[in-house]
Amino acid sequence: MGELFRSEEMTLAQLFLQSEAAYCCVSELGELGMVQFRDLNPDVNVFQRKFVNEVRRCEEMDRKLRFVEKEIKRANIPIVDTGENPEVPFPRDMIDLEATFEKLENELKEINTNQEALKKNFLELTELKHILRRTQQFFDEAQFHHHQQMEDPHLLEESSILLDPNEVGRVAPLRIGFVAGVIGRERIPTFERMLWRVCRGNVFLRQADIEDPLEDPTSGDQVHKSVFIIFFQGDQLKNRVKKICEGFRASLYPCPDTPQERRDMAAGVNTRIDDLQMVLNQTEDHRQRVLQAAAKNVRVWFIKVRKMKAIYHTLNLCNIDVTQKCLIAEVWCPVSDMDSIQFALRRGTERSGSTVPSILNRMQTKQTPPTYNKTNKFTSGFQNIVDAYGIGTYREMNPAPYTIITFPFLFAVMFGDLGHGLLMTCAALYLVLRESRLLAQKNDNEMFSMVFSGRYIILLMGIFSVYTGIIYNDCFSKSLNVFGSGWSVRPMFRSGEGNWSEGLLNTTRFLQLDPAVKGVFSGPYPLGIDPIWNLANNKLTFLNSFKMKMSVILGVVHMLFGVTLSLFNHLYFKKSLNIFLGFIPEIVFMSSLFGYLVLLVFYKWGAYSAATSKDAPSLLIAFINMFLFNYSDPTNKPLYKGQVAIQCLLVVIALACVPCMLIVKPLLLRRQHLWKKRLGTQNFGGIRLSEPSEEEEEFNFGDVAVHQAIHTIEYCLGCISNTASYLRLWALSLAHAQLSEVLWSMVMHIGLSFRSFLGFIVLSFIFLAFATMTVCILLIMEGLSAFLHALRLHWVEFQNKFYVGQGYKFLPFSFQSILEGKFED
Repeated sequence: MGELFRSEEMTLAQLFLQSEAAYCCVSELGELGMVQFRDLNPDVNVFQRKFVNEVRRCEEMDRKLRFVEKEIKRANIPIVDTGENPEVPFPRDMIDLEATFEKLENELKEINTNQEALKKNFLELTELKHILRRTQQFFDEAQFHHHQQMEDPHLLEESSILLDPNEVGRVAPLRIGFVAGVIGRERIPTFERMLWRVCRGNVFLRQADIEDPLEDPTSGDQVHKSVFIIFFQGDQLKNRVKKICEGFRASLYPCPDTPQERRDMAAGVNTRIDDLQMVLNQTEDHRQRVLQAAAKNVRVWFIKVRKMKAIYHTLNLCNIDVTQKCLIAEVWCPVSDMDSIQFALRRGTERSGSTVPSILNRMQTKQTPPTYNKTNKFTSGFQNIVDAYGIGTYREMNPAPYTIITFPFLFAVMFGDLGHGLLMTCAALYLVLRESRLLAQKNDNEMFSMVFSGRYIILLMGIFSVYTGIIYNDCFSKSLNVFGSGWSVRPMFRSGEGNWSEGLLNTTRFLQLDPAVKGVFSGPYPLGIDPIWNLANNKLTFLNSFKMKMSVILGVVHMLFGVTLSLFNHLYFKKSLNIFLGFIPEIVFMSSLFGYLVLLVFYKWGAYSAATSKDAPSLLIAFINMFLFNYSDPTNKPLYKGQVAIQCLLVVIALACVPCMLIVKPLLLRRQHLWKKRLGTQNFGGIRLSEPSEEEEEFNFGDVAVHQAIHTIEYCLGCISNTASYLRLWALSLAHAQLSEVLWSMVMHIGLSFRSFLGFIVLSFIFLAFATMTVCILLIMEGLSAFLHALRLHWVEFQNKFYVGQGYKFLPFSFQSILEGKFED
């Protein structure tokens, strides 16, 4: 149970693995995920290590599998994921896997090459079909216009260039040439301008769009193209036109001169297209069968290959003895899991068929072990909050167990609203109840993954917000009248009948309730705040005082708890000097000043009744006067008898704690160092029996004094600034309540003011806007703001009292972490 409150006890162990059993032993350790291997070859280049060839082979297999996976996804074939965790293949099975992947890759590449060539041929034939059809249409249109214009001889010359060259020859002696082709539709305007400029207007261009998009054989994208035909005269223009077409990547196709030849060619093209379509369909069917068969196994293949690669990476961290028969590894592992590691090594040795057992030997070391905190799905989110600030120093107190309660509670103090808390609780409860199904879906959305990983944090934040909402009696800015009101409805200035007169009601804007008269309850309100405060004009005055004092109380208690936790660190690490000159002065300093302030708050609440509350002094003025030793202020009377003597004594005690931390501790550390140095070194006949250790040689009184001075000043000033920092609990709680009230009064109140049937329709739309703004502004934005402020209070105000956070994380060799992508190596 102790490991819940501090990190696991770790040990450095040495592994002696037989060469033939090393692979299987490391495999079993990877399945267990409880050891962190150290690199015993830091000076050896990665390309010069023993198993570099095996790593390269695994990387090559991984590359081929990624190619296959890419082809499967491109074909929109679902990859089967049964959740199976296959065993690591034996090294001898690598050849079979390589042959399987090589055959699959070559087959797919051959299919892709043939398919691309067929699609390219199919595209050319399709484009030629459209050219022949469109070209015939151009000539038919030109022939039609020519017959119409024969009646007008002045238009004959203008229209002759549109005719078929055979027809044109009968009218004009000039020979008109043409070229036909296909070009991307988006290039037509630029293409036309270039032709006009280069050929100086001596060519005629006709173009028509191809209705259906064509498939690019290389990329597989759908592209829109247009057919064009260019008429010109002379070889010089012909060369210019062809160069421009080449520059614009237009595809030119031969087009016969006579209509009959064009019809014959079109018939042949259609026949070839039909045959080619049949071959393409058969090729695609074969490709689909190959990919569907691969989709059933590709996930298992990935797991096998990546496990093998991880094993060989790990084996490269080991040393090999001179006989080449034994591998030596050093690992960090938890002491509590030593038996499980031994069993895994035994299982790996048996699986390999080796008769020589593997040896696990604990080592003594002065190196600081890694920090390992065991977590489950509930505690992992809170541990991540702590680790984001800094990985804990080895075996120091872990703040995560306390954060499970304090973090959602401080969040709820700022977010306290019964309605908003219920919405947050329901959203988190949905994620918790359906976590197995949501995990199986493997959503890649980063925002959803972040929220889902913190589902238990959000659940507790919602539950605590419901609790604080009940305490504040705040639900969507409205109070719940469950127990009635404890205030008297009789006025302080009553009429003769004991009730407000009609004239008083008509002429007075504000009416004051009488707090001195007992109402429904003779004592405090049963639960939360009296709902009558929601109607009071001085609501903010009352809530400000209440929430400000509550924030100071919670902050001082939270910080005193953090200082108390430092005691357990000093006891565990056996640093008695830190207890007497660290913990005790710190706790006394804070208790004498701010602990006393908390007691004054409770005393004032209990000592003054409703009748005498006007005579109550200001705690803020009293606290300031306490530091100034000013007790002659007539406007701020003492709270109790003997207050002057007690407060002077507390200030003197607090001031006396400062030199204890600032001066006494460094001097005692120096004296302790010199004493150990004299005790550890004795001279007999001028011979020194022992040398000082490295730690003693590194002792520097100046550094220690400066470090202690910084710590003392930071702590003393931090007590003031940190206490003030907890006032954010009051500020954000007030802001959340006011924003909720403004949203209700400016949005929802408008819809509720209607009394007709039309008002119901208007209310529906207004409620939709109200719900949207509630979720977006009050739940998400305000929730994120309160989350960040609660995070700061834990990182700075709480954890700096006892948490050093200068360790490094335990990263075990685990197949599960590698396959989930948590670790690259």
